[in-house]
This record gives sequence, structure tokens and C-alpha cells, in this order.
Amino acid sequence: MNTRILVVDDDPTVAEVVARYLERDGHEVECVGDGAEALRRALASPPDLMVLDLMLPKMDGLQVCKKLRERWPVPVIMLTALGEEIDRVVGLETGADDYVTKPFSPRELALRVQSVLRRARGASVTGGTGVLRDGDLVVDVGAHEVGLGGAEVMLTAREFDLLAYLMRNPRQAFSRSALLNQVWGWSFGDSSTVTVHVRRLREKIEPDPTAPRRIVTVWGVGYRYEPLEGQP
Repeated sequence: MNTRILVVDDDPTVAEVVARYLERDGHEVECVGDGAEALRRALASPPDLMVLDLMLPKMDGLQVCKKLRERWPVPVIMLTALGEEIDRVVGLETGADDYVTKPFSPRELALRVQSVLRRARGASVTGGTGVLRDGDLVVDVGAHEVGLGGAEVMLTAREFDLLAYLMRNPRQAFSRSALLNQVWGWSFGDSSTVTVHVRRLREKIEPDPTAPRRIVTVWGVGYRYEPLEGQP
């Protein structure tokens, strides 16, 4: 069965080039030119992944991503203009799994698509199966599921990988660049990507995200996972 990808860009030339490269990789591609129609189609029949431009008519990419995230954990790669760092950060906070800056190499985008799809299908960088536990937090690596206090926690593929990686390496401090390399597989990139994902994870698993106890900041270094079991 082919992977279904929804490409959302109001520039027909960009959409056509992206679609051609993705189709070469064996994906089934549908192109849409405005945000409102993209959201309608995605909710009616969720694609396996969405390539989403930030600036769109009728409804911008941030709104589309936010509304989509409320219903389905569809992986999203956001397209942003060069130099718009604040938009990239907001996009990640809204729920995008990755971003590519315009102008971009279509081949680079195709490789990013493959990477995000691998993680979404459970081919986590953490590898293997098994269950990770810390008090009422349970991460089933094989099933790609997270539970907290008996309730399911909805995480994006990147959030899941980050949490599982940190839990598998408790009390070990990692720099943002190290996490970018180990979890994202990037040898270089914007470290704010890690910062945003940590913030989103804290909002989902910490009783008080403003005073995190599990994913703690190591000043001057980065982050480490501190198991609640054993804490006073």
C-alpha cells in the first residue's frame, strides 16, 4: 500500500516539483492550494504525512496544523521562508514534526519525509521494543504508545523519540546539539527545535511544566531525564 502524502502550497510550481520527487519515491501525492481545503481533506481522510506551507490563503499553516493536531497525530513537515526563525519555532510549538526552509532542495525534503515517516511507523531512533516505566509514566516502545496515570498521552513521532531516548538514558545530561544528532539524526541544525520539543513534552507529562521534575534543565549543558521514582 502506497504512502499518502498531502502537499499544501499555493505556489503550483513548488507543489508540482515536490509532488514529482515524492512520487519518484513511491508515494501517492495529492496537492492542495489553500489551508481550509487542506484541513477539510485531512480530517475526512487523514494522510500518512502532510507537507504544509506556512503562508496559505483562507487559513495559514499554523492554524491548519493546530486544528489537525486536535483530531489526528498526522506527521507534519512545515515549509517556512528563509530567516523566519520565529515562525519555525511557533510551527514546532503548534505540533509540526519537522521544517524545511525555502528555498529548499526537493531531494532534501524527500529525505526529511522518509525520516519522519520512519519514526511515525515506529522505527524509532531508540530502537527495539520493550516498556519504559517511571512511576505513573509508561512508554511502550513497540506499540509506540505513552500512558500517564492510566490515560493515553498523544505525542508526535519526534516527541515520542525524544522522551524514549531520555528515559533510556536517565540522569545523563545531553546538550541540545547532541539530542539533535541522536534523536533527529541531524549533524547540524537549529537547536531551538530541541528546546521547543522539550517544552511541549513538559506540558504533556509534567504535573507543573513551569517546575519540571522529570525533564530537567542542566544549566550550561542542556537537559537530562530525572526519574520520579526515588525522588523525595
